[in-house]
Amino acid sequence: MAPMRRSQTSLAPGAEAAHTRLVSRRQFEITPDLMLRAYRAGLFPMAESRRGERLYWLDPELRGVLPLDGFHLPRRLARTTLSGMYEVTSNRAFAAVVGGCAAPAEGRGDTWINGEIERLFGALHADGHAHSLEVWQRGEAGTPELVGGLYGVALGAAFFGESMFSRARDASKVALVHLVARLRLLGFRLLDTQFQTGHLAQFGCVEVPRATYKRMLSQAVELSAPWSDQPDPRLVENEILALRHPTA
Repeated sequence: MAPMRRSQTSLAPGAEAAHTRLVSRRQFEITPDLMLRAYRAGLFPMAESRRGERLYWLDPELRGVLPLDGFHLPRRLARTTLSGMYEVTSNRAFAAVVGGCAAPAEGRGDTWINGEIERLFGALHADGHAHSLEVWQRGEAGTPELVGGLYGVALGAAFFGESMFSRARDASKVALVHLVARLRLLGFRLLDTQFQTGHLAQFGCVEVPRATYKRMLSQAVELSAPWSDQPDPRLVENEILALRHPTA
């Protein structure tokens, strides 16, 4: 994704451009518990549009995965991330992050995040399964302004990235760097991006066949990697520095 003043992208946009199996339309009530069982099985929901009422379960033939030990961190982005230009927090403004991801963006007036998606992820967040990273910048009055972020679901040692948005240069990229650093630090094994995009490919995102992904998933969800809203900042910084020299 090219830097834009105001932009939003899914960690998995472009379902229509991928070999995807639409498992079902919504024909029954979707609950947070059903969502978790679906993620464990390798499925995820999307709405047909912002105002649409139907939800679809997707099961891509090729799954996007961002290897935690193979993340490509450009030198300039590393400097930006560590410069103190932005403050990054976790779970401080979950609803606002989802709202930022759902808002119209430059060059795209619609989104796959409808009201029910917001409600379901809000319930998962309340239950401790969905998490956000917020990127803040000091405004003219000196008060923090939310300028970017991302959210997703944590299950075992797997994190399912859902969407991210940016209102300032590199804000969503900084959120992604922090996500990878924190997942590494906390012992996660799998970062699922749903689809590979050109934007994510620059960071090392790869496509794996459905069967391979589900083997990776089945191993990761059986492990334990508790999420932390406030990991030690020094340890997070060390992980960001280590991303400059990936081990794989």
